[in-house]
Amino acid sequence: MSESEKIFEEEFESLKNDLANKYRELGMKASGEWEAELEVEAGDDFGRVIGLPYTEQLEKGREPTSRGGDGSLLKRIEKWIIDKGIVASIEGDISISSLAYLITRKIHREGWRRENYGGVELVSSVVTPKRMQGILNRLGETLTIEFSNKIEKEIRTIVV
Repeated sequence: MSESEKIFEEEFESLKNDLANKYRELGMKASGEWEAELEVEAGDDFGRVIGLPYTEQLEKGREPTSRGGDGSLLKRIEKWIIDKGIVASIEGDISISSLAYLITRKIHREGWRRENYGGVELVSSVVTPKRMQGILNRLGETLTIEFSNKIEKEIRTIVV
């Protein structure tokens, strides 16, 4: 493993951990699946944290939709109701599927703003320009040395 790959891995593991901490701090955790599925990929010249597709909704909320959708939101809302433990407080008053339908209908009509429920900007509050600059600064010298070594090696093979 090259030095730059180690730096990418260390820095992006740190980002992943901070994202998970922020997720819990903002009260976003329901099943914990989002946190558990965060994954880091790193190489000599890249690093990334991969999250589930609904990360964008955790970051920005959700815009209203013109149609009712394909039913997948309804299923996710039913799961969310169960994961959050809302079932115990509604039991007997309304079924899970009815409550999920009402929530889904409201989201389709009005969208959903996370700021009303503990905040938004899950990702952008962790992945800040200052933090990214710190990673670039740390990588700068290492990448310059590695690149110089590669060029020097290539020049030697051409000259020989």
